[in-house]
Amino acid sequence: MRAQKKAQKKDPQQILQEFRARQNRQFIAIALSLFGVMLCAVIYKRPDIFGEFSKSMLFGAQAVIIVSYVVFTSYNWACPSCANYLGADITRRVCKKCGARLQ
Repeated sequence: MRAQKKAQKKDPQQILQEFRARQNRQFIAIALSLFGVMLCAVIYKRPDIFGEFSKSMLFGAQAVIIVSYVVFTSYNWACPSCANYLGADITRRVCKKCGARLQ
């Protein structure tokens, strides 16, 4: 599927819009992941809120959240022009691989 994206030429405005959508999805994923991991920690420390859960169950839930975030990021955080991974900078302005303007 990414091979198809490489073959298609996109106009700069379309690239900017698609990058902004990917960036917004990434911000949401970060917030949800942090909330989920922190919620598991609170549930472990305060069993009176939601009931008592085992340490291994909560650790497993945190691991699933983190792995889900990594998988989502590897799919979502790619250049809209060349489909290469954009790296750790969420405010990136230009793709390092193809030079497409992102912001």
